[in-house]
Amino acid sequence: MAIQVGDRIPHFSALDTKGNSFDSDAVVGKKPFVIYFYPKDNTPGCTAQACSFRDQYEDFLDLGAEVIGVSSDSVISHQKFTSQYQLPFILLSDADKKIRTLFGVPSALLGMVPGRVTYVVDAAGVVQMVFNSMLAGKHIPKALEAVKKIVAVSM
Repeated sequence: MAIQVGDRIPHFSALDTKGNSFDSDAVVGKKPFVIYFYPKDNTPGCTAQACSFRDQYEDFLDLGAEVIGVSSDSVISHQKFTSQYQLPFILLSDADKKIRTLFGVPSALLGMVPGRVTYVVDAAGVVQMVFNSMLAGKHIPKALEAVKKIVAVSM
């Protein structure tokens, strides 16, 4: 069952780009965040999406929000991807696809490609936006707009 707007984010953990264990408790209940699932490091759409999040990362930080990217790529792949494109945010390795399954992220292109879905979660851990589109460039403005709404409501 896919996570929907209004659902509480499930607890998860995975290895981050540095090979450290990341636990969702590090952000849930502390600040708003964007968690986006993407198909694969170093592919044209995924690189464009990651670089767009990179280019607007300061905007998310200024709003008190964190950005987390998730794919099934290895920690080593994430390290190369992060280094090559100077990605300042967290990438998680979901090699066993447990997080993708937990969120109910669907596959795309007749099930041949892992889906591209972005979730915006408020500081209480409640999903405020779900955006499912293979159009990589559309995710960043939608996520930023949703974070701005969360921040405006909490003021």
